[in-house]
Amino acid sequence: MNMNDYIDSRKLKRMFLGGTRYLDNSKDIINELNVFPVPDGDTGTNMTLTLMNAVRELSELPEEATMDEVAARIASGTLRGARGNSGVIMSQLCRGFSKGIEGAGILDRSRIAQACDQAVGAAYKAVMKPQEGTILTVAREVAAKAYELSFGELSLEEYFSRILTYARDVLQHTPELLPVLKEAGVVDSGGQGLVEFLRGAFDAFLEKEMDLSFTESAPEPVTSGKPDVPGVRVDTSQLTTSEIRFVYCTEFIIELEKPMSGQEEERFKEFLSSVGDSLVCVSMDRIVKVHVHTNHPGQVIERGLAYGQLTSLKIDNMRYEHHEKVIREAERAQQSESLVSGSAEPVNELGFVAVCTGEGIAEVFRGLQVDRIIEGGQTMNPSTEDFLEAIRSVPARSVILLPNNSNVILAASQAASICQDKKVYVVPTRNICEGISAMIGYDPSGSPEENAHLMEEAGQQVKCGEVTYAIRSTTISDTKIREGDYMGICGKEILAVSEDPDLTACGLIRAMAEEDTELITIYYGADGSEEDARKVADLVQEDLPEADIEVAWGGQSVYRYIISVE
Repeated sequence: MNMNDYIDSRKLKRMFLGGTRYLDNSKDIINELNVFPVPDGDTGTNMTLTLMNAVRELSELPEEATMDEVAARIASGTLRGARGNSGVIMSQLCRGFSKGIEGAGILDRSRIAQACDQAVGAAYKAVMKPQEGTILTVAREVAAKAYELSFGELSLEEYFSRILTYARDVLQHTPELLPVLKEAGVVDSGGQGLVEFLRGAFDAFLEKEMDLSFTESAPEPVTSGKPDVPGVRVDTSQLTTSEIRFVYCTEFIIELEKPMSGQEEERFKEFLSSVGDSLVCVSMDRIVKVHVHTNHPGQVIERGLAYGQLTSLKIDNMRYEHHEKVIREAERAQQSESLVSGSAEPVNELGFVAVCTGEGIAEVFRGLQVDRIIEGGQTMNPSTEDFLEAIRSVPARSVILLPNNSNVILAASQAASICQDKKVYVVPTRNICEGISAMIGYDPSGSPEENAHLMEEAGQQVKCGEVTYAIRSTTISDTKIREGDYMGICGKEILAVSEDPDLTACGLIRAMAEEDTELITIYYGADGSEEDARKVADLVQEDLPEADIEVAWGGQSVYRYIISVE
């Protein structure tokens, strides 16, 4: 048999690596295919990170590894590394395909078609309400074409070539199946990711020259700030307090009274460099974004005031934050160790894990007795393995997961399904507000199963609105949105748009509120301030005099405000 008429384990591994490489190269383009022009950047990144986890597992195999060994690593790696809805679906496609080739020494057209059918079956089964016009449609049609062509006398090269051509045609048809795609003028992002993976796998089959070496990479979440005014993320987890030379992480935005000349900007940067490090100073029109680690934040603020008004001022003591983080990690490690060792430390009947971003919001969940916070959400979806690690660290026999994001629910559910040593329940909270409301609905006298039901009902009693900025210009439901505009979003609807975030927040709340609205909570994020949030509250109070309006620090990135309406 000609080696080009079948796939062996070496070729399968190469094709998987090739598909991952092409997907990785295209992830930024795929991220931009979002229907809503919000700065989430999820699909391409999630799919790539999901596959990269399997790449790491494959790298541990010897060159002579069997087909079953390669398939098992692909299945387990993608399953545990799955992030976001697209990543979970991709992991299930890989899992089903791997199941379909068990026991096969080589793969021909017939076995490939069989495995594709099992891949689609696993993916559809993982999604509670499958929607056509998505990656599922592309996968199903690819499997159908693979089966149809498997009966001919085609070479594998021609077989794969025709399947890939058909996959591209199906992808271009997705806007006709899903009106929201057509309105936004894009194809399905998950479907695009799958096509890119298939394209890379095909080129790898053809032995085309490509870089199949991969370096370790971590998720790169979108940080706070509008486009071209970058935020900065600092990880001090690996430092000791003695290694933190400059203590105060100082950030603010200068609204310039007049444009800065090139010489003035250079002098300002020289001053910042003289009093600290980790400097970022970005000028755009009449706005300057400043980030510096310093021991003299007052001096930095004084120098900034010489150029104009300061907004979004934030000063963090990194030694204090590091100290608190070390204590929290030690407590978690001790809890986890006690579970493994079977020590006499009491184990609760029920524990809680919640996903969120923003220290203020995390503190709200901790105050509601959540045992473990997974940092993540819209811009950095946690993986299935992240959930499994969190579940293991909670000293309880049963655990309730609060994903708090619609794109995280599948990964949480996947973790619950494969956890062996604890009973895990997923309360499918779609946003932070639903998660907080669910925790308030917890009844200590109820069983874990009863509480999962009660908390889901409680989460559905609240509306959640979010104010963020548009990363591109578009038109949605006859609403024109320009790049940089602020949008007020509730669920899948854009209820307010303007250039001013506070006016957008007011418009959003007015659209969400009803005559019997009793409580409105405004969580202001890293780009907001308490002063601005209270101005929003005062303006809304005039229209809703009977409602209680509270303002709280959320500290979340990307979303200027998160608003709960009850």
